[in-house]
Amino acid sequence: MKIGIEGQRLYRKKKHGMDMVALELIKNLQLIDKVNDYVVFVKPDSDNNCIPTAPNFKIIELGKGMYHPIWEQIILPMAAKREGCDILHCTSNTSPIFCEIPIITVIHDIIYLETISIFKKGGTLYQKFGNMYRRFIVPTVARKSKRIVTVSNFERARIKNFMELGDNLVAIYNGVSDHFRKITDKELLDNVKQKYSLPDDFLIFIGNTDPKKNTENVLKAYADFITHTTIKYKLVIIDFDEKELTKLLKDNGFPEIRNEIVNIGYVPNIELPAIINQSKVFLYPSLRESFGIPILEAMACGVPVITSNTSSMPEIAGDAAVIVDPTIPDEIRDAIIHLLNDDKFSNDLINKGLDQAKNFSWKVMAEKYLELYKQIFEEIKLRA
Repeated sequence: MKIGIEGQRLYRKKKHGMDMVALELIKNLQLIDKVNDYVVFVKPDSDNNCIPTAPNFKIIELGKGMYHPIWEQIILPMAAKREGCDILHCTSNTSPIFCEIPIITVIHDIIYLETISIFKKGGTLYQKFGNMYRRFIVPTVARKSKRIVTVSNFERARIKNFMELGDNLVAIYNGVSDHFRKITDKELLDNVKQKYSLPDDFLIFIGNTDPKKNTENVLKAYADFITHTTIKYKLVIIDFDEKELTKLLKDNGFPEIRNEIVNIGYVPNIELPAIINQSKVFLYPSLRESFGIPILEAMACGVPVITSNTSSMPEIAGDAAVIVDPTIPDEIRDAIIHLLNDDKFSNDLINKGLDQAKNFSWKVMAEKYLELYKQIFEEIKLRA
């Protein structure tokens, strides 16, 4: 069979969660499947060497400069038909409404269906209009797709509450990449420390301007932490807009703590482990996540994690993280203090985290998708 994989954003330099999942899927399918043929559809961009070559994988660049809806709804289904794909796997929450080829749509989350985000405080215009597009498209493509895949049992239950999909809705867990591990190479650690001007002692938070990342409450917790304790740790923030950071600090009444924050901007995924390894605590108290890959990445690096009691995060973290109410900054602060003051508690959590991360594998994810392709292909043959 021939499987088409939508990877529209894979060539962009600044990759985020869904991009990394799609990239790991492709890499692991290349390892486990030498029989079937694959066509990966991407939009031209600067990072055009990120997908490894393989004899049964073909990369097709489509629609340079094309707006996402046109690329997805018109260009992609035409190209998949032209290539003779038996199945089209769309990896990023949406898919074409009109397509003659059976579709697998990965719906990572349905936050955009739960609230009308365009009227909510926070988030960029790009994020708001993207969510409105998904709000319009997803219910229709969910009904038309041969299978809907999501990434946790929590999200599967949420989707089921919104849409009647029956057995067509399945959950397949994400994994943890091998380069997220405990690093003992001092030269590598020192080089990354120097490159990003990392302090000696720091907490780490990977946030962005999406309100669900809960940056405001993290900053409140950190401000209280440095004001009322004698422990001196900087806060390293990754992937956050500097103007938005300054505004949040000012609006919340503690602009003076900006000197305690090291904002290093976007970091390529391959360099993240060397940064996380050097942190003391990993902060991930999001308001809402469908999975939460960074939780497992930090655990695999041997760093204790603070995460939330909401959505999928307890499912993914198990008993290997400190679980807090993300809406209460005092709980985040107290968890930080507990981890920094209690070495036994911290070390126990680190060991549990290393074991927990081993339960999630990109290879297993790829195997489950391959089995799904085979099921759908058999259904197509029976119907023919």
